[in-house]
Amino acid sequence: MTSCYCGNTQSYSECCQPIHNDHHKAKTPEQLMRARYSAHVVGLVDFIVSTYHPSCNAETDREAIADSVNSNWKRLQVIKSDNGSTENEGYVHFKAFIEEQGKELCLEERSRFVKEDGLWFYIDGEFPQHNQTLKLGRNDPCICGSGKKYKKCCG
Repeated sequence: MTSCYCGNTQSYSECCQPIHNDHHKAKTPEQLMRARYSAHVVGLVDFIVSTYHPSCNAETDREAIADSVNSNWKRLQVIKSDNGSTENEGYVHFKAFIEEQGKELCLEERSRFVKEDGLWFYIDGEFPQHNQTLKLGRNDPCICGSGKKYKKCCG
């Protein structure tokens, strides 16, 4: 048995694939974040778009999201999951690694998720750098070092 793309020891068919088939199966922010990472690996642009919070208007950025999905994602490291200020908010701090032009690059983010109508959604994230937390807009340069806008790369 091969472990899931998200790094869990379960197989993809037991871990992230059920969530890809039914968003309701993500019971925690971490489960949704892991499924979103795996969706990048297996090329599920529709899943990524549909799991953004509706206020993010992700459909308008579908092309940029597809560009991000088409990156060479290598591995995921979940650092910490935290509860938010309510039961409908949660955070996941992670590092996602991609390979570009023979170099391994790292996207580190503390993602915020909100739950509405029984579904978890990604809403935004903060990017820890050298013990500082920066807010990065979707039009800012991507912190992974690709030279692309964040929204066209890891956003």
